[in-house]
Amino acid sequence: MAGKFSNMADRIANSFRACFWQAEGQYLYDCVTEDFKDASIRPNQIFAVSLPFSPLDSQQQKAVVSCVENNLLTPVGLRTLAATDSKYRGRYEGGPGERDSAYHQGTVWPWLIGHFIEAYLKINNHSKQSKKICADRLEPLLEHLRNDGCIGNISEIFDGDEPRKPRGAFAQAWSVAEVLRAYLLIHS
Repeated sequence: MAGKFSNMADRIANSFRACFWQAEGQYLYDCVTEDFKDASIRPNQIFAVSLPFSPLDSQQQKAVVSCVENNLLTPVGLRTLAATDSKYRGRYEGGPGERDSAYHQGTVWPWLIGHFIEAYLKINNHSKQSKKICADRLEPLLEHLRNDGCIGNISEIFDGDEPRKPRGAFAQAWSVAEVLRAYLLIHS
């Protein structure tokens, strides 16, 4: 029975790579349908590395983390869209319609830092150096937790562009939880 499930897992991983791997850019498509592949660089791909059983090989995992690091990582979390994309919106402001249209087009979500840190540590074998790098990357969010806005909380979102003003709800539980989880990953 174990062999059957192992074979099925291998087939699923092969299918996932065949369907989602964007070989030219060395990252994962964001959305795939029968007749369309969305090549937008978005943070969803980090889950294919951070989760315990990745469908990607080790080189693909490193490439995904590099892509996310170079295109989406900010001091306060991951952007929802690369700043180089024509649909990118760097500020979450304006009326409800304008804010809604910016929500998934470049706004930074702090909670995603937990999965980025987990993926980064994973591809670097939880080395002492990778833990130091991740601790430094987590510090701006810890500073926000300790001293900004609603003390002991982390804002729901931030602008994608400098100065990265906190926006949305002033206290977001999953952002706090992921920052604390990342802290424990680094210091375990």
